[in-house]
Amino acid sequence: MTGLLILIPVALFLGLLGLAAFLWALRTGQFDDLDGAAERILYDDDSKP
Repeated sequence: MTGLLILIPVALFLGLLGLAAFLWALRTGQFDDLDGAAERILYDDDSKP
C-alpha cells in the first residue's frame, strides 16, 4: 500500500513531463513538415565534379 503512495505521484509527474515535452515540440514546429523529410530522400543532391 505504501508503494502506491510513491508510484502514483511519480506516474503523474512523468505523464505531465511527457505532456509538457509534447506541447513544447508542438509550439517549436517539430511537426510542421511531415512529408518533406519523406520526399527529400527521393531527390539526388550529389553534385558532379
